[in-house]
Amino acid sequence: MSNENFYGFEAVCLQGKTVAMEMYKGKTVLVVNTASKCGLTPQFEGLEALYKKYKDQGLVILGFPCNQFGNQEPGDEKSISEGCMINYGVSFPMFSKIEVNGTNAHPIYKFLKSKLTGFLGSGIKWNFTKFLIDANGKPMKRFSPIDRPEKIDKYLQNILK
Repeated sequence: MSNENFYGFEAVCLQGKTVAMEMYKGKTVLVVNTASKCGLTPQFEGLEALYKKYKDQGLVILGFPCNQFGNQEPGDEKSISEGCMINYGVSFPMFSKIEVNGTNAHPIYKFLKSKLTGFLGSGIKWNFTKFLIDANGKPMKRFSPIDRPEKIDKYLQNILK
């Protein structure tokens, strides 16, 4: 696994297949830790709107469900998938439930946290923390859970061609 580039990692999607992040080479990637029973869950709507608006310009959003904050993602892959699709019409890639903090944190999150620290350090503070990765696989910007997708839209307008 590369520790310098996002493309050296892989993750398991909700359908159970291993996905190499290399398949997103050349795209701008927004990585988000999600939860279906969180006060911020309605951000799925804004994220889906961003994805639809910019996917043809090279944006991909990758959702990583996590149950480390207030037990707000208690379901299995099937219920997560159904909730995202039925309630929010999510069409961007969603992955299997992971941990984002601690010794069992997914390698992608260990990498992202080491490259972009948050306001109070590197740990993920809550659901819907967002990491923007440029088309070369370099982490560029970290957005807090309360940063709504509309704020990211303004940022994307400047970097997507």
